[in-house]
Amino acid sequence: MTAPETDIDDHVLTQAWEQFCDQLKAAGRIPFREGVPVGDLNRSAGFRCLAQNIGLGMQFFLENDDPLRPELLHYFDPIRKQGGDNPDAVYVGGPINGTDTYRIRGDRGSARYFAVTVVERGNTPWGGGVVSSLFGQDLHIEPDGSFELICSPDPHPGNWLKTSPNTFRVTFRQFFADWENERPMHAGIERIGGQPAPSPKMDPERLSRGLNAVSRWVGDSLTYWADMIERWKVRPNTFFSYRQLDDNAIDATPGGEPLIAYWQLPADEAIIIRVTPPQACYWAVEFGNYWWCSMDYRGILSNTNCHYAQLEEDGELILVIAHVDTGHHNWLDPAGFNEGYVTVRWMQADHYPLPRATQISLGELDEHLPATMKKVTAAERAEQIAARRRGVIQRFGV
Repeated sequence: MTAPETDIDDHVLTQAWEQFCDQLKAAGRIPFREGVPVGDLNRSAGFRCLAQNIGLGMQFFLENDDPLRPELLHYFDPIRKQGGDNPDAVYVGGPINGTDTYRIRGDRGSARYFAVTVVERGNTPWGGGVVSSLFGQDLHIEPDGSFELICSPDPHPGNWLKTSPNTFRVTFRQFFADWENERPMHAGIERIGGQPAPSPKMDPERLSRGLNAVSRWVGDSLTYWADMIERWKVRPNTFFSYRQLDDNAIDATPGGEPLIAYWQLPADEAIIIRVTPPQACYWAVEFGNYWWCSMDYRGILSNTNCHYAQLEEDGELILVIAHVDTGHHNWLDPAGFNEGYVTVRWMQADHYPLPRATQISLGELDEHLPATMKKVTAAERAEQIAARRRGVIQRFGV
């Protein structure tokens, strides 16, 4: 006698859920792996990253995984982070394939840096290399701010991004310099031409496949980035790029490879970073933890950029990193972490200077800084922080 369909479905669902939970439970050993900093917030941050990215995995592999019915959705925000997310950014994307034609249209917004990329599958949790890309200045925008973009394997007039047979995603990056006044893009995507897509159905088999992919991806992605940070950790306070370490293709930000340094900072010390920024479309400096997650930028001064930073009269950027507020305008807060990474981004720059990091005791700070370096009052500092919250509301709409 054949088992009733209900019994078969119940078995599939039960097995899928148990496997999902078992794989997440196994991922819970990753924050205790060798090399993870002990005695600060980084072990907790590992579990936080795991939990936050269950939602992102659900989006990628279950709720928005169909290239026949794609939607453009946010990847990261103040409560979901990974992969060295930029605190200045909105990342948006959706699933596409390399055979169909897609139309994206909407309002471009006014983010200082804007780029859209078509990405291939690859051997990292974030896919492989970029197939094609367009920068904001290359995109034809109508006088009212609207645009239309075609993604397809065949050329199209106007804004067009070429896809390849291995294409699986389109990604928009918007980096905001002036958080309170630059506006985010509002756009939608549709597949055009071809056969109509069948009505979506979340049957037990689809749910099972999706849950399995989610729980595997969450653990794999956390492990990938933890393996990667160890390669910077052996050379603290030294800036170098991802490409100098790894030949794996990944969906890297086009127009400027991030320069990254690992830092380890006791409570009684400070790090001074000095560099003269180039002429660039946009530049920024940002802090993150061991797991490549940005700090809580809603209320912590953990990053600065070409709009907010104060330069010296000769154009030099000087940053002070310390666990206590030193009163300098360009002070950055490690947010309670004793270790992590700092990233410098020069986007579409005329050259790519290498920052210098010097670690000293707090008592020696004034000896290493120019007397003219700008300081702020307590009220000005409070306003800096309040402006961040207003900027997050402007960018994410909540």
